[in-house]
Amino acid sequence: MRRFSLLAMVILGFAISCLCAEEPSHSTSFRIATFRCDVTPPPDGHPLIWLVPVKEVETPLEARGVVLDDGQRRYVLCAMDWCGVCNSTYEMFRSALAEGAGTSPDDVALQTVHQHTAPYTDAGAQPFLDEVKSGIRYVDMDFLGIVATRLKESVKESLNHFQVVTQVGFSAAQVDRVASNRRAWTPDGRLVTRYSSCKDPQIRDLPEGLIDPLLRTVTFANADGPIVRLHYYATHPQSFYGDPRASSDVPGFARARLEKEEGVFQIYFTGCAGNVTMGKYNDGSREARDQLTERLYQAMVQAARTTKYQPLRSIGWQSVPFRFVTRSDPGYREEDLRSRLANPSVDPVQRVRAACGLSFFQRAAKSLSLQALYLNDAVIVHLPGECFVEYQLYAQSLRPDAFVAVAAYGDLGPGYICIAKAFEEGGYEPTATYLAPENENILKETIATLLKVQRTKP
Repeated sequence: MRRFSLLAMVILGFAISCLCAEEPSHSTSFRIATFRCDVTPPPDGHPLIWLVPVKEVETPLEARGVVLDDGQRRYVLCAMDWCGVCNSTYEMFRSALAEGAGTSPDDVALQTVHQHTAPYTDAGAQPFLDEVKSGIRYVDMDFLGIVATRLKESVKESLNHFQVVTQVGFSAAQVDRVASNRRAWTPDGRLVTRYSSCKDPQIRDLPEGLIDPLLRTVTFANADGPIVRLHYYATHPQSFYGDPRASSDVPGFARARLEKEEGVFQIYFTGCAGNVTMGKYNDGSREARDQLTERLYQAMVQAARTTKYQPLRSIGWQSVPFRFVTRSDPGYREEDLRSRLANPSVDPVQRVRAACGLSFFQRAAKSLSLQALYLNDAVIVHLPGECFVEYQLYAQSLRPDAFVAVAAYGDLGPGYICIAKAFEEGGYEPTATYLAPENENILKETIATLLKVQRTKP
């Protein structure tokens, strides 16, 4: 009965919105195709985050996406159930998606959902580990080749199933008791870290802090109803991690439940969540995970029910090059990383991290690309790294009159993209980035370019 009720409400809402909308333009035919493929590592093969071997698959990890065709070009959006895809691996996968769609890599936005029950992979790190004869097997290149082939073939096959898209819908729903800022302040002014799983009730009880409380949803549809929904929400998505379970975790559970109930393809993107976790509402228990899943699912249901449709009049795309400023303070210089990498007494994970840092410094000599998709007056911004939530709120502040959704966790090579003030305050995130504080202004300038506004500097 509950399933019927949800379907009925969604269909009724769609029909009413279509009746109220103006007649769509028939001057351009827009098409959309959906794709998915399994990207789960095999048992004891390519590791989950850092060096954790796969022993159990709680749910398969998937890459899910869409191909948009405006009659002249094709654009690909893909959300992948991995913790991170970095540097050369990011370029490898993005090129595979582009090849499958018959388009340019510049017209592809690849993001990871950032579950910590999934791989965090930088193939460029493995040669550095091999160079010092570490004996650490962090990357299975054969498996990465298999994943790239699956991505390409799944996109290519999806082109046989293009559907005409005439309507685009936008909605936003409040998410209740899921996200909280990881940088929590005590009453006496101390900064403490509230990780994704927090067992200290005193830290959990601290204020929620700065977050974006809204889940934003974009729906593509035609006369037959919704074709696919894209959800955007900013929080670290993991409820647990560190054990050998591969899992799509809270967003994957909610996504699958709504897809089964509604019968519409669902994709979930993680927004700027570098300093946002579920720690205030997660003590690491199964009960907490179930509650978090339910709350996120309810927000997704609400967004589906309240979608307001309009004719899809225009599709636009912009890809902007971006070059980071790397940090040069002690502990983060190339010689420091090489020293840590070469020391056999250093923890293996820290040696892998050092190798990833060297790989990023090598990569940083070239530009990364940031993308924006324009749908009528709405904008979807695609950013690299673990951006602080301030960047998402900043993007939305530039276009307060428009629907603005943000997906982060593109190329994760740079690690955290902090705001400059965080380096003065301290805390965890500034210790886990290769970027200098001045990147805040550079990134904000680029975001303003993507949103086609003139930035007023503070």
